[in-house]
Amino acid sequence: MSITVSDLQDRAVDVEMMTTLAGIVCEGEGVSSDTELAVVVVDADAMEELNVAHMGKDGPTDVLAFPLETATPGHPPTVLVDGPPLALGDVYICPDVVAANAAEAGVRFEDEMALMVVHGILHLLGYDHVEDGDAALMEGREAELMALIGLARP
Repeated sequence: MSITVSDLQDRAVDVEMMTTLAGIVCEGEGVSSDTELAVVVVDADAMEELNVAHMGKDGPTDVLAFPLETATPGHPPTVLVDGPPLALGDVYICPDVVAANAAEAGVRFEDEMALMVVHGILHLLGYDHVEDGDAALMEGREAELMALIGLARP
């Protein structure tokens, strides 16, 4: 598994935790070890640009995911035998928004950042939260994966 975390902003974040957690999520979801993914940590201005360009929404958001493969919950994309590594996609996280959300919810910033890593990767793996049933499935899986590292879902 090749996980790249790029920190392109000024707020202190735990890149090692994000890398480790991304690996745990992928392993827990049955993602092939011959898979690549990127987590990109950006400031509010960069996230706002992404949110406007790709989601049509003004302002920054906490996390965006850009899958490169089609997947459904519980059924990750497969790697072809003797094929190149599978590029799963990119997750963008904005710690400025995550910090504001954590403060509003009364939870630790680190826990909310961990949730955003899990949440973003689950989006790459086909999970969504548009419909209530889908949201319940995604939130349940987030809680299970967070528990693997000893955290409760904030």
